[in-house]
Amino acid sequence: MKGGWVDRLKDAFPVLDTLPPLAFDGLLGGADALEVPAGTVMFESGSPCRAFPMLFKGSIRVVKAAENGRELLLYRVQPGESCILTSSCLLGNTPYSARGVAETDLSGLVLSRAVFNRLVEQHAPFRDYIFSLFAARLADLMLLVEEVAFRRLDQRLAGILLAKGATVVNVTHQGLADELGSAREIVSRLLKSFEEQGWVALGRQQITLADPAALRAFAQV
Repeated sequence: MKGGWVDRLKDAFPVLDTLPPLAFDGLLGGADALEVPAGTVMFESGSPCRAFPMLFKGSIRVVKAAENGRELLLYRVQPGESCILTSSCLLGNTPYSARGVAETDLSGLVLSRAVFNRLVEQHAPFRDYIFSLFAARLADLMLLVEEVAFRRLDQRLAGILLAKGATVVNVTHQGLADELGSAREIVSRLLKSFEEQGWVALGRQQITLADPAALRAFAQV
C-alpha cells in the first residue's frame, strides 16, 4: 500500500495510532484498497457481510427500501466513521438488512472479517472507538424513528432544508424524497406550498431559502 494512503487513513482514523506496530502491520496485511465510483452498490439487503470499510474520502448512503421502490435514508458513512450496520453484521454474523450505495467516489480500505474481529477482541481503544460510534449512530437512528413516527412530512421537509446549512440548496426533489422516504410528487407539492407562502424560491435543481426563520418556526411546531 502507498505510504500516502497510510497517512490519510491515520488522519481519518486517529485510533489507529494506538495500535502496536505489529497490529497495525497486520491490519494492512489483512486489508484491500477501496477505490469505487459514485453509484456503486456496496451491499444489498440480505447479502452476507464479509468486510469492514474504513473511508478516508467519500460518502456511503445507507437506506432501507420498501417493496414499492421508495427508500428511507438511515444514515451516511463519512471518512472517520464506521458503518454500524456492517459492525453489527460482522459481530453477529448476520446478513445486511439495508442497502449501501456510494454517494460519491470512495477511497479507503476494507478490512477482512478476521482482522476486524481480531482488532475488536484484542485492542481496547479500537473496540471502544467502534462502540462509541455505534452508540452515537444508534441515538441518531432513534431520532429518525421519532421523526418518522411523530412529525408530519412537511415539518420534516422544512427541517431537512434547514439542516443543509446554506441559503441556496442544490438538491433535486427526488433527492429530498429519498431522504424523507416519500414520493417525489408529494415533496414537489409541499415545496410548492412553501413557495406560495414565501418561505422558499424554487429553481432548477436548486432551492433558495427565502425565509429561514419561518421555516424554522414551522419545523418546530
